[in-house]
Amino acid sequence: MEFANGSPNSSLASSLQAMNTSHIKDQENNSPARRAMPAMAATHSHVGMNPNRIRPTEDIFNPDDPHIREDIIRMIMQYLGDEGYNASRMTMQDESNVKWHEREENTNDTRRLKKAILDGEWAEVDKICSKPLFKNQKSFLFAVYKQQYLEYIEHREMQKAFTFIQKRLKPLEQHQKTPAEFKDLCYLLTTKSIHDAPSFRSWEGIAQGRDKLVEQFQSMLDVENSVKDGSIYVPPNRLLNLLRQAVAYQIEVSRYHPRISPIVETLLQDFSPFVIPNACRTIMQGHRGNVKCAEFVGHEGRTIISGSSDNMLRVWDTETGQCLHILEGHSSRIWDVSSNDAGTTVASASGDSTVKIWDIKGSKASCRATLSGHSGDVYTVKYHPTSNHVVSGGYDKIVRLHDLTTGQVVKTFSGHQLAVSKVIINPIGNLIVSGSKDNTIKFWDLVSGVCIKTISSHLGEVTSVAMNSNGTLLLSSSKDNSNRLWDVRMTRPLRKLKGHQNTSKNFIRAGFAHNSLLVGGSEDGLVYIWDQESGDILQKLQGHEAMVYNAVWSPKQSMFVSSSDDRTVRTWYYDEKRAL
Repeated sequence: MEFANGSPNSSLASSLQAMNTSHIKDQENNSPARRAMPAMAATHSHVGMNPNRIRPTEDIFNPDDPHIREDIIRMIMQYLGDEGYNASRMTMQDESNVKWHEREENTNDTRRLKKAILDGEWAEVDKICSKPLFKNQKSFLFAVYKQQYLEYIEHREMQKAFTFIQKRLKPLEQHQKTPAEFKDLCYLLTTKSIHDAPSFRSWEGIAQGRDKLVEQFQSMLDVENSVKDGSIYVPPNRLLNLLRQAVAYQIEVSRYHPRISPIVETLLQDFSPFVIPNACRTIMQGHRGNVKCAEFVGHEGRTIISGSSDNMLRVWDTETGQCLHILEGHSSRIWDVSSNDAGTTVASASGDSTVKIWDIKGSKASCRATLSGHSGDVYTVKYHPTSNHVVSGGYDKIVRLHDLTTGQVVKTFSGHQLAVSKVIINPIGNLIVSGSKDNTIKFWDLVSGVCIKTISSHLGEVTSVAMNSNGTLLLSSSKDNSNRLWDVRMTRPLRKLKGHQNTSKNFIRAGFAHNSLLVGGSEDGLVYIWDQESGDILQKLQGHEAMVYNAVWSPKQSMFVSSSDDRTVRTWYYDEKRAL
């Protein structure tokens, strides 16, 4: 292993190339749209990964602990109530059997009550207060009626005030704050100003009185929640606050720190800073043959797995580039690798007709199982999202689904006329997509085994297929010298990506990065980065000394890893000191 600074391919203007012809390249390089993406990427500084950070592992809390489960349910129910989904909240409450305090059961009423007080809609206040909201409700009613009475006095509606104090305040006299308060209320019927009564010399007016009444209501509600036996107080906006803390943690432990506060647009994926790698970070050496494949291991991507024509796999430390394990056992070259989401096991597809499952969790890696069934080279393997199955394909034209518990083939998918070069599974786990040397891409229903769609637009062998994180877009690579982006639902081509070379070698592959970039290898020894929206080449990464087979992005590490005919594995990162 060695660290490398790499070298930028060119200045910003020359590296942002147009997708069509060189005739329009110079005109487009300086367009605002072309400058925006590099400018966004340049708002980050590389700080590396903190080796001492506390990782969100399962042992932080036990999700099966009844108290933890109830806390989670309470936070969800609070959020549903705050957002007005009261029917859903009540259904969840009934199903979970969590005893909620009355305030939580009447969230909508409390919100309406506060609004009615501030607006002076006293009839609505009376209607809501007819329901039991909390234990000391009569004390609050006295405060409500006192506010109404003082407003009558302020407006000099003395007859209404006289009737109101007899009908409403007199029955609740025992709930007055001080012994003289009710006496002073009566005295106000004979004064010229509210301030003439000793108890109300600090009276600040109707608006201020209503605000203080709302504050008193909230305070009484909070105290009631905190002291009532059997109740659990949920701080306001608890779920949202926890989510904000989680996102802040993700930003803090990221490899890159933003110079300006980022705006997170989705919570369905971990925060990943938008950067466009422009420099080689590490060079991993050790393989004695060309490296056909490499990818980050698991969701965290703290290690990298690579497979080579030397029949061996190597596990590398992502941060240091140190070789951690050498996996031996295959008798022919390794064509493809995959890992489970937890990063504890990897699968390898080999020219010896087998798929091997390797346990890499401990200090000593070992082969856990060997899956057979194929005849000829196995070109591709991929874990199912549940990690209980792997799917494979190869020279025998058949896609196979393996059960990792039994080691048996549980389903086969036949239909390709030539070798299967790449298989993937959609994020939901119900669809297999396969690319083949017969120039086609097929979509297979995992349950029935039926081919439900076939794409036949490529004019050469399909060397790879990849799907974005939500399964709506498909990226295919072909020896017709193009990568193509497809709308999965409509099976409609969106755009063609050109500039790289893919005409003869097995196998040049491409994939997604972020939600807006595409990345792939090339026979000219470069790693290409395209803008997903326009198809423009944003960056060409130089460093490998021979053809690049693939380049894979890790959202967690915010880096690419690439494998090459030059027998090396390289990682690529964004160096703010270098121009894009």
